[in-house]
Amino acid sequence: MRGFLKSGLLAGMLCAVGFSGSLQQETPRPAEAGKPAAEPAKESLAEAAPAAVDPKTYLIGPEDILLIRVWREPEHSGLVTVRPDGKITLPLIGDIQAAGLTPDKLDAAVTEALSKYINNPDVIVSVQAVRSKRYYVTGEVNRPGAFPLVTPLRVLEALTLAGGFRDFANKKNITILRGNQRFKFNYNDVVKGKNLAQNILLENGDYVIVP
Repeated sequence: MRGFLKSGLLAGMLCAVGFSGSLQQETPRPAEAGKPAAEPAKESLAEAAPAAVDPKTYLIGPEDILLIRVWREPEHSGLVTVRPDGKITLPLIGDIQAAGLTPDKLDAAVTEALSKYINNPDVIVSVQAVRSKRYYVTGEVNRPGAFPLVTPLRVLEALTLAGGFRDFANKKNITILRGNQRFKFNYNDVVKGKNLAQNILLENGDYVIVP
């Protein structure tokens, strides 16, 4: 009888050990559980830049929102807003001039500054939101308001982006206000291919007024 009990106890202990071992195999080790996710491929970082902004020609301005990505350095990466003085503040570097530079030139400036602290830093600068350059469409349009001036844009395109005209809009007597200057725009003529010179390129701060 005692032999039978001993055999039963031994079998139960072996089953318990086996079950415990299976749990240990299924539970990840602390080091593995806390292991950070793999870094994204370099190509995915390059693709993060919005296509609408040309990094070689667009001039960064105050209030623009930038994304600074430093390859394999997440603590030095993130979104920053260009201050009214035209500068941004980055870890290690401190203040650096951004306004008046293209994203590519700011990329080079940040890379040079980080080189003092990081070996061969790989930096990508992209514009995430354009807030420094705007034009305004007011009056008898379906979506009046402020619009970002990301790429060269003409009056006809601006009116389209504003949702077109309301029912009683005076399409023949549209005004573009630029400081002390006023330019006239006749929508009916332009869509017929007449007097196309009036379809001017808009500039930062322009108002398109549809009576």
